[in-house]
Amino acid sequence: MARKHPYQLLCPIARALDVVGDRWTLLILRDLHAGPARFQQLQEGLGMATNLLTTRLAELTDTGMIQKLDVDGHNAYALTELGRKTDLLLWELSQFGAELEPEPDPRRPGNLRTIALPLRIALNSVTDRPELTIRLLIDDETFTIVSSVDGVDVQYGESSTPADLIIRTTYAHFLAVGEGRMSLKEFGAKHLEVVEGPKHLGAFASLMNAARAAV
Repeated sequence: MARKHPYQLLCPIARALDVVGDRWTLLILRDLHAGPARFQQLQEGLGMATNLLTTRLAELTDTGMIQKLDVDGHNAYALTELGRKTDLLLWELSQFGAELEPEPDPRRPGNLRTIALPLRIALNSVTDRPELTIRLLIDDETFTIVSSVDGVDVQYGESSTPADLIIRTTYAHFLAVGEGRMSLKEFGAKHLEVVEGPKHLGAFASLMNAARAAV
């Protein structure tokens, strides 16, 4: 399914925009960086019309950015190797967006898959990483962060992986610290609850501090 109005320019940026430049496309890819998702999960998270989401998913499948998978007996969408290469592009957009004033009365995402990619890239900027599995509870949603010498992975949703540390916070406070509007010290002291594994909190705090310094 070709783009209706391609730029047809001899330019790699124009070629990239022919694939990812349509409205909603990059946000779909952003959410899939948090792990495979079913159609309904994407639609609820983005709040976009179902017919438009169907069209965008077909386009992304056709261009080799995403693929269909069977996950627990349900059809789901996941990034291909080519689709995963959009991670740094989306990271730079998130950093640029943090410099801009938000729209008045912005709409909260339908789910928080949005934070998985920037969190993963920020934590992967740290070279001295602990061996640690963290369950991060934000409002009523769950993320699993697995840190090792090989890198950091962040996945959205419940996981059977045992956690060394389980912590809880709110989306508003997590966003504030992520965008630099709140210090990590204030965040840890006032807005972070340790549910399980307090002895591992220091290692996680060191990882977050190093990530903040690196980016």
